[in-house]
Amino acid sequence: MPDERGAIRASRRRRIGLLGGTFDPVHAGHLALARAALEHLALDELRFVPTGHSWQKERTGASTAQRVEMLRIAIAGMPRTSIDECETRRAGASYTIDTLIELRAELGPEPSLVLLLGSDQLRNLPTWHRWDELLHHAHLGVARRAADPLDGLDARVQALVDTHRRDALPDAPAGSIVLFPMPPMPVSGSTLRARIARGERPDELLPVGVLDYIERNRLYRSRT
Repeated sequence: MPDERGAIRASRRRRIGLLGGTFDPVHAGHLALARAALEHLALDELRFVPTGHSWQKERTGASTAQRVEMLRIAIAGMPRTSIDECETRRAGASYTIDTLIELRAELGPEPSLVLLLGSDQLRNLPTWHRWDELLHHAHLGVARRAADPLDGLDARVQALVDTHRRDALPDAPAGSIVLFPMPPMPVSGSTLRARIARGERPDELLPVGVLDYIERNRLYRSRT
């Protein structure tokens, strides 16, 4: 007897998750979010999209090439993941809306593109360039930690969530907001850089091999 679940999966459009960030450095929180998205959103593929020059952040501590190499080390052997360097090749400020438009032109109208965010980024959405156009090109997959009530959203973002939220990712190329759970992971790039600058070795917060790369290349060392 044929497996109906397999038939349904084979018939639906391809789902491609997009996880952007400076990844300076890539850390355990990034990988936890990626694994949760792959599982709960049934993604066929997840692309890490490192920024080139982020208009919202100061210059990074590692070079673009170094950030990409740390990502390569981090996801080695991680199924269904890859690195998309489209933003690193872009001159000037790097905006997510431009990335979605570029990828949609490259991949065509059929695949589901799922832009992956943490709930903190959802709160910050009104500061993004042309944020109200994101759902024209992709779904939003929002990682929600159990302790986060997701309250206090900007009224415009709350209206967007109320209108477009779905319990599960639909078989459509774009247009929905889906929340998915992820384990608590209290880690940030700035905290890691500060700890490394103090001479600490936060192995438990970095993917295997990344700390060795950081030390070999003398990244994030204190200049004082």
